[in-house]
Amino acid sequence: MNRVIPGFSLSLGITLFYLSLIVLLPLGALVWQAVDVGWERYLAIMSGARTLSAFRVTLSTAALATAFNAVYGLALAWVLVRYEFPGKRLLDALVDVPFALPTAVAGLALSALFVKNGWFGGPLDLLGIQVAYAPLGIAVAMAFTSIPFVVRTVQPVLEDLASDVEEAAATLGASDTRIFLRVIFPAIFPAFLTGASLGFARSLGEFGAIIFIAGNLPLKTEVVSLLTFIRIEEYDYPAAAAIAATLLGLAFVMLFAVNMIQLWQQRRIGTGD
Repeated sequence: MNRVIPGFSLSLGITLFYLSLIVLLPLGALVWQAVDVGWERYLAIMSGARTLSAFRVTLSTAALATAFNAVYGLALAWVLVRYEFPGKRLLDALVDVPFALPTAVAGLALSALFVKNGWFGGPLDLLGIQVAYAPLGIAVAMAFTSIPFVVRTVQPVLEDLASDVEEAAATLGASDTRIFLRVIFPAIFPAFLTGASLGFARSLGEFGAIIFIAGNLPLKTEVVSLLTFIRIEEYDYPAAAAIAATLLGLAFVMLFAVNMIQLWQQRRIGTGD
């Protein structure tokens, strides 16, 4: 059998080698160090009030940021694909700014905007809404850094979506809302779910954009990534490894669940249920 890419075996070997060197080896070292902590010490670390609070803050704010990005990211991708307007190319380019911008710079900018004397923070403070140095500020920072995942995964699927199915549904008398819910959304659902899950995973590990706007108060606005960094600074490497490995495990479980849902969705569509 002729290979499409010359030297496939060599290319595959080099790819797997660098994947193991850059990704698998560091993750394996982290898991090994976490296992070396021991079950009793691990439970003691993870059941501490500060650790539990950090996970609660991280998971809740990441869920809030993901929910916002799921709605806004889908709407933004829809606008970029379905409409033509002045400044469209600029708006499309701005979507990738969170990827290119250093997260620390993003955190400083968000802090300046949402403090009580900032452009956004001042009016919000009059309404009794505190963003900076509060969990809401953490969610804002997470949403800013993870929004491209939803847009960039949904956008190409929308572009490739054939219009004849929509036209057929319209000729049968279906409303725009029904066409979107019954025709368009099932087709883009796997990409939509992938983008939202990747954004959630990115939010779980976000650090630079959060530390400037969160206030970093233990038991209130301290996130898991910051707590891990603090444990390293304290030379408490077993605690840092245990916390980081738990966060890694949560990310893997979430991605596995997403893949199972996508597989179920593909089989359901394939069988015509």
